[in-house]
Amino acid sequence: MKGVPIQSFSRAIAALKAINRNRSMTMMEISRAANVPYPTAHRIVQTLLYEGLIEQEPARKRYRPTLLVQSLSSGYQQDGVLVEAARAPIVDLTRKVGWPVSIAIRVGKNMMLCDSTHANTSLTFAQYYPGFTLPLLDSASGKLSMAYADDDERAQILKWMRADQDIDPNYLAAAELALNAEGIRARGYAVQGRNYFNHTPGKTSSIAVPIFKQGRFEAAMTLVFFASALKLENALESYLPEMLATARTIGEALDKAVAEPVAA
Repeated sequence: MKGVPIQSFSRAIAALKAINRNRSMTMMEISRAANVPYPTAHRIVQTLLYEGLIEQEPARKRYRPTLLVQSLSSGYQQDGVLVEAARAPIVDLTRKVGWPVSIAIRVGKNMMLCDSTHANTSLTFAQYYPGFTLPLLDSASGKLSMAYADDDERAQILKWMRADQDIDPNYLAAAELALNAEGIRARGYAVQGRNYFNHTPGKTSSIAVPIFKQGRFEAAMTLVFFASALKLENALESYLPEMLATARTIGEALDKAVAEPVAA
């Protein structure tokens, strides 16, 4: 069927992402992370070893990424420009409001952090670094990204998710129904009342606003706060204007970065 992913390839990518994220993993840990049986994990690992993307640690049955993994991103420059444009504004925003702020882009079925200010504030339960991923339909940034995607692109992403045997079809149908892309675009922000797919499940809530480049959605900027400290409506009232202003500042910097090479 057109547009349906190759399941074995998807699982191999999931394993490689897990190894890269955790720096070092056992075969059993890889099996759990990729959600595959142990024999399948073994075949995936043997393939990644053969391709030179991972290596076995000396004297230990653990596997780690090689420098070849870094070469996979050599042609990709979007997040570098985005981080450069966003870094100072999100640090300034955290200084003003106290809460950590992150920048994320969509990568496949997930949102991936490009930068965050968790290290710049004590008002956080955990540190989050570039490469951390969040599910599209269970995060404020993911909902925002889906809402601003073109209709055809959104339909294709949902098609991939329906073909993923690891995603419960009942959950996906309910999450898709609750998305309300038009409502998010009309409001100009998305929220997640409780974040369950992070290091401290259920303890934080989030607000995400869009960053635009040349009029098109580029990334999500998310503010995270303790759910026990603030109601969502109060957080919106207190922080949304500052968040929107910061997102505009970042968007203007991105537009300038695009225009400067032309001017030169």
